[in-house]
Amino acid sequence: MGAALMGRNIFNQTPEAAKDTKAASPAPAKRAMLAGSVGGLRDSLREITANSIRDIAPDQIELDGLQDRLVLEDSSIEELAESIRKHGQQVPILVRPSDQPDRYRIIYGRRRLAAVRKIGGTIKAIVRPLDDEASLIAQGQENNLRLDPSFIEKALFIREMENAGYKSSVIQDALGLSRQGLSNHRVITGQLPMDLVYLIGPAHGIGRRQWAYLADLADQVPLLDVARSTLASLPGHTASPEKFQAVYAAVQQYTRDSSSKAERSNQATVVKDASGARLGTLAIDGRSVAIKILRKDNPDFGQWIEENAEVMLRKLFDQWQNESGPGS
Repeated sequence: MGAALMGRNIFNQTPEAAKDTKAASPAPAKRAMLAGSVGGLRDSLREITANSIRDIAPDQIELDGLQDRLVLEDSSIEELAESIRKHGQQVPILVRPSDQPDRYRIIYGRRRLAAVRKIGGTIKAIVRPLDDEASLIAQGQENNLRLDPSFIEKALFIREMENAGYKSSVIQDALGLSRQGLSNHRVITGQLPMDLVYLIGPAHGIGRRQWAYLADLADQVPLLDVARSTLASLPGHTASPEKFQAVYAAVQQYTRDSSSKAERSNQATVVKDASGARLGTLAIDGRSVAIKILRKDNPDFGQWIEENAEVMLRKLFDQWQNESGPGS
């Protein structure tokens, strides 16, 4: 089922459709047919109430469900709280009944709930008896519509949904992603150190390609060390996208420096005799020390080295031990 179709089924649910959800508590068919009776009136009122906006105390609402954002209590919550204080809450949140009486579980609207908790009072909420799967799809679609999560937040949300056992088709509906889009997000979280993501934050505006650059270097560059060192030099109020750009630039510089160092260490040195004639080359890199004698330069010397190399190497080793002292 496509994301748009699934969204219509959730958000524009009719009273008849609401009766079909697993979590609903429909009245028996016999009672529903008692038009004008007390039972029928009570059932009608129950349906109207189940699909209307209520004023609910914030402390009656539980913050359960999967985390879909890296940062909740940020400056945007303060701005939203001030807007609600001045103009009122324009858009209700969505909750579902909890197992406890007069308690609810939030489906979406965590930022609005946090803002109302700051200013006090009740919060406007739509109560819908949705099951876990329908709640997840509603949560993902509403977030995409109102405040689009960043790429890395979506990637982490996908990981949480998969860890919770949701199928790929449900995750695609929740976030409006294709199969390839889902795979692109998975690859990043599979390679990146999660501590790095939490250091940087949601980084709105930073896309897959930039995150993929860091992910591809996870096995070659100490990303956490570079990030910690870089972020320690930034002001404490630095925004998350700027943190990412600083770390990104630092990782690029690290790879350039490492490449230059490797190139320098891999350069061979030509060794000459007193007259300036070439004896051979000395090559040193991070893994080995190599002496190379070309027979065309000095065939007799090359032959002598071939016959005496093992003996000379042992003598050099003994000399090193004597110079290094005991216990070396």
